[in-house]
This record gives sequence, structure tokens and C-alpha cells, in this order.
Amino acid sequence: MSDQLIAARPPGIARRAPRPRTGAPRRGRVRHAVSAALLWTVAGVFMLPLVYTVATSLKPAGEVFTSPPTLWGSQIRWANYTDAMSYLPFHRFILNGLLVAGLGTAVVLVASTTAAYAFARLRWRGRDSVFLTYLMTLMLPQEVLVVPMFLLMLNFGWVDSYQALILPWAFTAFGTFMLRQFLLTVPRELDQAATIDGAGRLRIFWSVLLPLARPSIAVLAVFTFITYWNSFLWPLVITTSVEDKGTVPLGLSLFFSQQGSQWSLVMAASVVSMVPTVALVLLLRRHLVSGIATAGLGGR
Repeated sequence: MSDQLIAARPPGIARRAPRPRTGAPRRGRVRHAVSAALLWTVAGVFMLPLVYTVATSLKPAGEVFTSPPTLWGSQIRWANYTDAMSYLPFHRFILNGLLVAGLGTAVVLVASTTAAYAFARLRWRGRDSVFLTYLMTLMLPQEVLVVPMFLLMLNFGWVDSYQALILPWAFTAFGTFMLRQFLLTVPRELDQAATIDGAGRLRIFWSVLLPLARPSIAVLAVFTFITYWNSFLWPLVITTSVEDKGTVPLGLSLFFSQQGSQWSLVMAASVVSMVPTVALVLLLRRHLVSGIATAGLGGR
């Protein structure tokens, strides 16, 4: 039929070439540009407090609050950082924070991975009921548990100790739930293949499942480290010798006293306290991206 139409076309009339459709790619480029501009705007808004903190940490003490307010002072005073370290034993707070957050993260990873394996891969009576009860603990805020947890630590004789700062919050259900959901997406055929090769349950857990769960473990490690690092209420309750066993949030609160508030020093110490968490995120950024991508496929 098409050959007949071409043959019936009068001579001298060339066949018109189809017009390229440029509307869809153009709309795609515009949509991409608008999305990028929106993301950069939101990122800029979230970066404003950080920029203000860094700028204030470099101001002279008398120029923190000026009218009209200014972002930068008349001079850049790097000595605020050394003054903040010498005003209080802030290096001690940083070491305590690294110790508590590091050991706490290690305990959480061990407890969460083993519990997630038990809930996801092993079959035992009452497993789902125990897991549901375990999840119900997520509905209890920390403020409700502070008093009974303090009494428990008092009976153990652990008040004002590192183990009291680490262990009470190391066995939460969040990490177990997240890792269990990931392990449920791993095909059981891998376990069966490893069993045929002679591997036991411990070998399957260590050599098969843990390497696959590395991105999710990295996400849990970052969340746990930041939670321990920024914790204020529990260290305030359980610690009596603040200058000896206090963590970074408690150290920052000591810059505010009856004699006044050292705002420039507080901002300098705050910038220093950001370094460990930022370094951890940068160190695990590749695994974090993989973990987020894997979490996005968890509901398939």
C-alpha cells in the first residue's frame, strides 16, 4: 500500500523528511536544571548554620553580637581554637567521646548482626513474637528509661564509669531491625549452597552474609557513632566527674557559666567536635551510598 502511494505521488514533489522531536529532550533538560537548582538551594539553606558557626568561631569575643549583625569579624582570630582547648580540658572530652562512641558502636554492631541473623535465618519457636516484642522497645523514648536505667547502674556500682556510658544503650532494636530486613532479601539458596560445601551456620554468617551486609553495617555504624557522640542526657545523669569522664556535649555545656558565655570559644569547640563524625562519613561514603541504594530495593 505504501509503495502504491509513493508511486501515485506527482512528479517533482519530494518526500518531506520527518521533523525531529525536540520538545521532550528540551523539557528533560529544563526539569533537570530546575531540580538541580532546587537541590542546591536546599543544600545552601542547610549549610548556613555551619557557615555561621565557622565564621563565629573566628571572630573576636567582642564582635560575636554586633548591630547590625555581620558574618565575619574585623579580623580572623585562629587563636580561638587554641583558647578553647586551654579554657577547659577539651581534649579529654574528645578522647572520652571517641572511646565511648567507638566501643559503643563496636558492641552495637556485634549485637545487631548476631540478633538479626537469628531473627532472619534461624527457625525457632516464638521467633516472630520475640521480634515483635523487641520492636516495641522502639516506642519507648530515652527520657522514660533514664530513671530505671540509672537505678540499675546504681545497683551494679557502675555510676560514673565508662561501661555505664556504653552498655545500657548498646542493645537497641533499631540496628537489629535494619539488618534483619536486609538479610531477608538475601536468597536462601546461598545458605544452601554453602551448606552443601560443608559450611556451618557460623561460617555462613561470617563468610557469606556479613560481606553482603557490609553497606548496611556501614550505615548502622555511622548512625550509632553519631548517636553516642551527640548524646547529652544520659552522660549528664550518669557522670559525676564531668572533667574526668565527660563527653563532648557535656564539655560544650561547661563554656556557659555564671561568669558569662564564651560564644567564640563555644563555636570553635563545636567546629572541632564535628571533625570525627565528618571524617567517619567521608571514610565510609562509598559503603553509605551502596547501603542507601540497597535500602531502596529492600521492598521488592
